[in-house]
Amino acid sequence: MGKPKRERALKETEARAITRMIRVSPRKLNLVAALIRGKKASTALADLTFSEKRIARDVKKTLESAIANAENNHDLDVDALVVAEAFVGKALVMKRWSPRARGRVGRIEKPFSHLTIVVREAGEAA
Repeated sequence: MGKPKRERALKETEARAITRMIRVSPRKLNLVAALIRGKKASTALADLTFSEKRIARDVKKTLESAIANAENNHDLDVDALVVAEAFVGKALVMKRWSPRARGRVGRIEKPFSHLTIVVREAGEAA
């Protein structure tokens, strides 16, 4: 009994990792995601290691997870992996208030983001 097995959303030569609820705005996170898009996995890891952006650590962890998924779950060659996609989604926004002059209030928004990284074997068109 139970549900039928769902079809795989990715191709056979792809693996992905998703990190949800990262405490940074999507716009800032997309700058770092654009840094690694289309690069070889080893080059992307090196770029993220030496990036001065705070959020680069979280992006690096997600990329390492995608590489581990490719190796362990889908038996892909780690040396041939390319970052096929790295995209950012918008999550919730916490609203906070700060007192301002003359009894007014200033709105402070604290946005969250989702990050998805898809790696692909370079043997296919990348």
